[in-house]
Amino acid sequence: MSPSDLITISPLLVLAFGIIAIMLMVTLVRNHALTLVLTITTLAISIAALFVSSSARSRQITSLLIFDNYALFFMGIIAGSALVVCILAYGYMSGRRNIKEEFYILMLMAVLGCAVIVASSHFVSFFIGLELLSISLYVLIAYLRSKPIHIEAGIKYLVGAATSVAFLLLGAAFIYADSGTMVFSGIANHSFTHNPLLLAGLALVVIGIGFKLALVPFHLWTADVYQAAPAPVTAFIATASKGAVFALLLRYFNAINARDYPQLFTMFVVIAIATMFFGNFLALLQNNVKRILAYSSIAHMGYLLTALLAGGTLAAVAVTLYILTYFVTTLGAFGVITVLSKKDNDFEMLDDYRGLAGRHSVLSGIFTGFLLSLAGIPLTAGFIGKFYIFSANVDGKLWLLLTVLIISSVLGLFYYLRIIVAVYTKKELATRERAPSWSLAGGFALGFLTVFLLWIGIYPSPFIDFVRIMVSGLI
Repeated sequence: MSPSDLITISPLLVLAFGIIAIMLMVTLVRNHALTLVLTITTLAISIAALFVSSSARSRQITSLLIFDNYALFFMGIIAGSALVVCILAYGYMSGRRNIKEEFYILMLMAVLGCAVIVASSHFVSFFIGLELLSISLYVLIAYLRSKPIHIEAGIKYLVGAATSVAFLLLGAAFIYADSGTMVFSGIANHSFTHNPLLLAGLALVVIGIGFKLALVPFHLWTADVYQAAPAPVTAFIATASKGAVFALLLRYFNAINARDYPQLFTMFVVIAIATMFFGNFLALLQNNVKRILAYSSIAHMGYLLTALLAGGTLAAVAVTLYILTYFVTTLGAFGVITVLSKKDNDFEMLDDYRGLAGRHSVLSGIFTGFLLSLAGIPLTAGFIGKFYIFSANVDGKLWLLLTVLIISSVLGLFYYLRIIVAVYTKKELATRERAPSWSLAGGFALGFLTVFLLWIGIYPSPFIDFVRIMVSGLI
């Protein structure tokens, strides 16, 4: 590799060296605060390295990785979300007896896996990134180990992820057998029309990706894992993990021009409708806030699929902008759960939130803002994201998907309002237990996310223009 290539992949190198440095530090001295500082430093330097990488002449690094503006953009928001998660995790982990330092090492490994996924241009690099992410998540999900439910969730994710990877590998084998290449751009040059082997391979790959994105009917693991995993890990799974895979899907969905293949298009339409409907319907039946947000995240992946199917420049902008707003909103919602959680259990039942406004008015207002954003209410980031999703569906003339999107969004409003009503229930009806105190670091992270939530919702033009520039190379 040339020096220019090394400069281009510097964000990945920073993450890798940071992981090694923290591992070596932990062998000498265990210090929770120092580990957090090194983790934040690594993530901050990797974000700064993105600007250095963007100025390098190299874009394609061998046949495995591509470092265009689109990939760098998603690396940036993934690293940024991980930085917020780690700050939130500090207060969450401080009151627990678990060994804390390895948590941050695993989180950096997961970020590295996500970064490799969004930059992948070859099935080999895609699998390397996916496995690096999955192996880290196996451990992070079961990290607390204080109750059987934590171990159970880790095993469920392990079995499900292993099965999905088997489908992905078999699909890649079918595609390679017919096309003779594992480079995504090479596969895009082959016609899928009247080609059963390629179509079968692509269907198997979709099954594997469907598990990672928790699309219906590959969603059964989601609620149990979200409920049992530590709240900061749940935030990471719901944002960075899904965002990385969807970023890759958007890139190569456009590359093969999937709208030209009726079989593939119909399959995604059915999955999108089922994902929106069942995600919202199942959320209506829950009394656990983490499970409500789990099913909500399923529905949001369905919303993204509708824009993906629309195709064109507006669809690419809509998907990317929606992922950005979804990251901000979901990190904030799970961040509130994180800072309120106690040493022995997470603050997750709907009854836990009754009367929260009387005990902590500021935090209640912040939480309400994030919930309204998830519902797509005006003056929030979620409204801007959903507006562009609607616009992409109209532009693509996907009237059936648009109708289901509108109906399911109305259903979603109901369960978000259930949580808000519980928060503002009269004090005398609420439990007398005081709300847990939250750390300064957690408050800073939530404040930062709230500013972005309102900034995107009130003055979205800079973000929309920036997203247009980032996706310009896709179409």
